Amino acid sequence: MSEVAALKMTTVLEPIDKAGLAALAEKGKANPLNVVTLKSRTVCESKFRNLTYVRDLPAHVIDEPPHLLGDDTAPNPSEAALATLGSCLSVGLHANAVARGITLSKIELELEGDIIVTAVWGVGDLSDKTLGFSDVRVKVHLEGDASRDELADLVAHANRWSPVANTLRNPVGVDVALA
Repeated sequence: MSEVAALKMTTVLEPIDKAGLAALAEKGKANPLNVVTLKSRTVCESKFRNLTYVRDLPAHVIDEPPHLLGDDTAPNPSEAALATLGSCLSVGLHANAVARGITLSKIELELEGDIIVTAVWGVGDLSDKTLGFSDVRVKVHLEGDASRDELADLVAHANRWSPVANTLRNPVGVDVALA
């Protein structure tokens, strides 16, 4: 590591367990078509404030900002989608850095997405338009004991293999029906 890189790395992010990561990778290689079903349950608490339950964790709150008639107590669903993408990319960056022997001192992602909201959940302007994000941009700030080219390759690899990024990029069957 160069002296400049050594000076920049004042704090190191706690790495994940490399042996555990290797074991998880081998498990995936042994059964490459394994599909798991993730589940959550969302309950409307009041107005647009929703509580989403995942596993046995405390409720994750979703709300809308005042200009969308919410109480501004939590991110809105689209903001939560950006947060989910950021977290998924961060996990992939950290795991792949560990796998590659790169020590990171900073992972920070800035995300923004463009969305047309005039349809107002189907009660506003219903003219033909693309719903959902039309564009999402992510700026990744990484610091560690690797060259800029190695960090850029790490970002490209994490983006390529991110389940959430690929969910946003690829067509996904969605079935919504009255229970």
